[in-house]
Amino acid sequence: MAPATAASGGSWVESYTGMSSDNIKGLVLALSSSFFIGASFIIKKKGLKKAGASGVRAGAGGYSYLYEPLWWAGMIAMVVGEVANFAAYAFAPAILVTPLGALSIIISAVLAHIILRERLHIFGIVGCILCVVGSTTIVLHAPQEREIESVTEVWDLATEPAFLLYATTVLVAAFMLIFHFVPQYGQTHIMVYIGVCSLVGSLSVMSVKALGIALKLTFSGMNQLIYSQTWVFMIIVIACIITQMNYLNKALDTFNTAVVSPIYYVMFTSLTILASVIMFKDWDRQDPTQIVTEMGGFVTILSGTFLLHKTKDMADGKFYKHGLDQIISFVYRQQRLAASKNMPTRMAISLKALLSGLRNCFCCQDMLQQHLIIHFTRAELDELAFFLHGKL
Repeated sequence: MAPATAASGGSWVESYTGMSSDNIKGLVLALSSSFFIGASFIIKKKGLKKAGASGVRAGAGGYSYLYEPLWWAGMIAMVVGEVANFAAYAFAPAILVTPLGALSIIISAVLAHIILRERLHIFGIVGCILCVVGSTTIVLHAPQEREIESVTEVWDLATEPAFLLYATTVLVAAFMLIFHFVPQYGQTHIMVYIGVCSLVGSLSVMSVKALGIALKLTFSGMNQLIYSQTWVFMIIVIACIITQMNYLNKALDTFNTAVVSPIYYVMFTSLTILASVIMFKDWDRQDPTQIVTEMGGFVTILSGTFLLHKTKDMADGKFYKHGLDQIISFVYRQQRLAASKNMPTRMAISLKALLSGLRNCFCCQDMLQQHLIIHFTRAELDELAFFLHGKL
């Protein structure tokens, strides 16, 4: 009698929400993941600031944060979030789980406003609202999770001609970027590193989902560890994640985070949705109206994400904007700025390279401003503006 009651309860939930019980589990796990990951950034930053007050800052090469309990609390929160995200793919389609990663940005922005006293601009609030609206739209129109009884079924889906063509294309493009474009253009073109991360990342999500399904079935009593396909998916996951993290770290180390994050989110999420549609045939179980609505929700999330990142420095950005104007004015007036012995070495080298091709490469002030924003962090621009203050 109990199973019948449980079944009727599950069907009531499905009829009321329009979502299967598996989709609801995946949704809850994805939301939990966003909360823990978003909160982890703030907790870790709080720990880094506390550790830096009594020791050498991490940015200066110090490791005093390893002795700070608050930083470890942030790391634990991040691990919990990543585990929840991994589990979410076992229950819900990637087209539902992946776009919800944008909610971690909202959590991080709101908590930074409350805890770190980093003001959130009005347009940033609008960006948060757009992300919530877009996420809600996708949740309400997401396809039902495909019923899979064995990891061999996932393997059959992964070895169909359409997905093999996609995977081959991705691998060829990734290898071309790594061996041809990275050595020549990696340090100057942001799309090179992010392209590798996004292409390989789409394959890693498909493998993570396959591995998650295998583990879910194993825990439910149907052992999937006896199949070689499970271990192949695990190897693919490890290889893809290592590659993905390597080139993402290169992108973050070379370019401004405020530029890297939204571009990476757009490319990674778009390619993941495409891979999921090809491999798991998510859209085969939906009508055109649902598909168009989902894409509308996704575009809304993208708009909110870009708006949130674009305005993150506007709340207290008068000096920031004034600093950029100072730098631009100074660069256009001076020819031998990099010769100054008082300027930090990295800035001197970067500005010397910038000056050498300035007249040919930058035909307008907006292009130069964008170049400065990409290649210098907020702190470096403020420091440089302060350095130039007495020279204008």
